[in-house]
Order: sequence, then C-alpha cells, then structure tokens
Amino acid sequence: MGSVRWAFRCGSWTPSRSDWLFAARCIQQEEKDRIGQFVYAKDAKSALAGRLLLRRFVCERMGIPWSEITLARSPRGKPYLAAPLKVNSDYDKSWRFNLSHQGDYAVLAAEQGVQVGVDVMKTTMSGSSSVPEFFRIMTRQFTEYEWSTIQSAGSEHQQLAAFYRHWALKESFIKAIGTGLGFNLQRVEFHLASEALTQGKLLRQTKMCLDEEEEEDWIFEESLLDADHHVAVALGPVDNPDSDPLPLTPPPPATFTLLSFSELIASASPLTEEDPAYWEGFQIKAETPHRQRDTHTSA
Repeated sequence: MGSVRWAFRCGSWTPSRSDWLFAARCIQQEEKDRIGQFVYAKDAKSALAGRLLLRRFVCERMGIPWSEITLARSPRGKPYLAAPLKVNSDYDKSWRFNLSHQGDYAVLAAEQGVQVGVDVMKTTMSGSSSVPEFFRIMTRQFTEYEWSTIQSAGSEHQQLAAFYRHWALKESFIKAIGTGLGFNLQRVEFHLASEALTQGKLLRQTKMCLDEEEEEDWIFEESLLDADHHVAVALGPVDNPDSDPLPLTPPPPATFTLLSFSELIASASPLTEEDPAYWEGFQIKAETPHRQRDTHTSA
C-alpha cells in the first residue's frame, strides 16, 4: 500500500516570467489553453498548480516518464490517466488519485488499492451579507443533525468553520465515488470526531451514514493546512462489477506535505515550445474579483 498527500500554496505564489512560461510548457496543450482562458490570475495559478501536482505524482510514483503522461477528464470532470503511449508499459495500475483547489491551496491525495477523494475548503463568507443568510441559502445541503452540529459550534466564525468542515467531508466522498452534482447531499450525514480539529493533527474518527446507515468501510481523514483551510480525504473500497467490494484495510494515516515550486517541477520536462504571449496574457489578469468571492473548484 502507498499514500501520497501533497499541497501547494497557490495564494502566495507570485511566479516569475521564466517560472510561469516553463510551467506552462510542462502541461498538455489543451490544459494550457483552458488555463489561459481564466479571467483571474488566482484561478489560473490554482489550475496550473493542480496539473503539475498530477503530473508529478504520475511521473514519480507511477513510474511513467513525464513526456508520456496523458491526462484526461471523465464526463463529470474527474481526472484520470489515459493509456500511456507505450502499450506494454509496466506502470502500477493500483493507484487512484484526486485533486482539489480552493482558497489558497491546491491539494492532491493518492492511494493504492482504494477509492480516494479529496476536498479543501477555506473558511470564508462567499459574498453573503451575514452568516445566518449564508446558512439559509445552504439549508438543503445538510441534514438536521448536521445543522445542529454546525450551529452549536460557538461564534459565527466557529460555525462557518464547522460548515466548511462538513462541506469538505461531503465533497471528498462525492469525488471518491465520482457521482458529481446529481447526488443528493442529504443522503450522507457526518458524525464528527469528538476531538477538536487542530492544526498539525490528523483525525480519522469521523463517521458517515449513507441513507441513515453507518458505512463502516469508509475512512475519512481530516486536517488543517492552516487556521482557515480544512482538507478532507475520503478512502473507500474499490467497486468490482464481478463481486462485492473487498473490505477496506485501513492504510496508515498520511499527513499533507507542503511543496515549494521547485519541488513541484522537480521531475518536469517541457512538452511544448515557449510561448511569450502566455506570460503577457497572465500579467494582465487581475488577481481576484474586486469583491472577492472564493468559489469552490475541483479537478
């Protein structure tokens, strides 16, 4: 069994011209074009960092040379590894991986032999006028039990933190099973660990009920990247169409490693020629909207 947990802080990344152009050369052309269409620099940096995290993982842990990696997206947007150019490549097919970027971070979680989903959420108001108004808009996403847990968390900031903790857990599960937006989030209910979530500590005691029955084969890892960013990793049994899922053997707990830009591109090799206009297009982007509203993005 193997585990990978990587994070890159996009929010404090101010790429130089050479760094941005080199990074853009190291991803597939269609991804480069898509990233270039983002209106705001914050979103472009997050998406580019996410692509580099994925390629670094596939290269270093799955053993596929950078130049032979082809990443594709499912109809619901989940990234997956397309067939390598070498048909007989002896890469490890037991790995599964997932990516999320929101707030100031892009994160990747990968595991061997199990389903995996990851979600990072920043404690923010998302443009609503007040916490009660924000909660009113989001009422249908949580069960009555979950709302009671969120609204009894303490101050409004603590309630927001509890909200995003639940949201990250739900998203990590949805991403692990690959269902997408059509899934009714009230079908899943989380019962948080009694121990407080603190920075530098990994919790795995949180339980999930699906359609009011506890799912004993799912493990949820929770941690804080910093005081404002929750990250949840869902680990579950792999579906086998020919038999019942095998019971999940819990992998050892894995904490997130924060990568620098130099570490992010340590294994990278260029796939395309340098495009000076790509830097010019990046430079004219505003960092964020004038009235910042953090939007949740996953890839």
